[in-house]
Amino acid sequence: MRVSHHADYCLPLPDGHPFPMAKYRLVREVLLDKGVLRAADFAEPAEVALAELERVHEPAYLDKLALGTLSAAEERRLGVPWSPRLWRRSRLAVQGTIDAARRALDDGVSANLAGGTHHAFADHAEGFCALNDVAVAIRALGAEAHIARAVVIDLDVHQGNGTAAIFAEDPKVVTFSMHGEKNYPAVRQRSTRDVALPDGTDGVAYLAALRYELPDVLATARADVAFYLAGVDVAAGDRYGRFTLGDADIRERDREVIGQVRAAGVPLVITLAGGYAPTARRTAELHAIVIEEAVRYA
Repeated sequence: MRVSHHADYCLPLPDGHPFPMAKYRLVREVLLDKGVLRAADFAEPAEVALAELERVHEPAYLDKLALGTLSAAEERRLGVPWSPRLWRRSRLAVQGTIDAARRALDDGVSANLAGGTHHAFADHAEGFCALNDVAVAIRALGAEAHIARAVVIDLDVHQGNGTAAIFAEDPKVVTFSMHGEKNYPAVRQRSTRDVALPDGTDGVAYLAALRYELPDVLATARADVAFYLAGVDVAAGDRYGRFTLGDADIRERDREVIGQVRAAGVPLVITLAGGYAPTARRTAELHAIVIEEAVRYA
């Protein structure tokens, strides 16, 4: 299975910053060390063209990102300091998801070892998310007439508010978000289907909810492609998660999603989304699980 990855997915952040940027480098190392992927399986994306971004994002907002003219309040809402490297990193990650989507249409399944930046709206950033890679990839595939319908399966612990807002008026894109009911963001958008679970949800309750909801989501979507945001902030001990899933639960979750999507004959695009384990290495090890499961279907 070929996956998107670029060394510049990582960029320096201030000391003590809560975002585990090193996870993007480390997940590649974990997958190579475990023999899950070979060096030849990694494909470097270029920076996405502005024309692709403009299918989703407002030009005035893109100008702010390109020129570094976000206000102090806008930068706080983003949660990471602006820099030219952030602008480049964001564009690389978006193209990584587009590339993975194109490969998935040919190969059945592919992944971007970044992405899932679901808090990015058309006109502003939120929650460590500057550009909405999944939304841009869906629009790109539609513009190329590769797909007519898409489904977003968002299992990050935080609601995919930006994605929900972007596709709120688009009946051809089904957005499914299963998340913590009392977690970030404080102001929710309406996905096609939202499932909010209480703090402390364990693997048994989580998997039961997923198995109940996902078949109907897929049947309703009638999608030509599925995007899976495989966030690992559902794990026990996550800084921001509030759920208590173990590693085996996360593996079973990923196996369930991949298996159901592929059994339906739908190409699958995997993005990492969030994860805030006690160390970046631990976060990367959790992210590696979905790729370990995906290679079984490649």
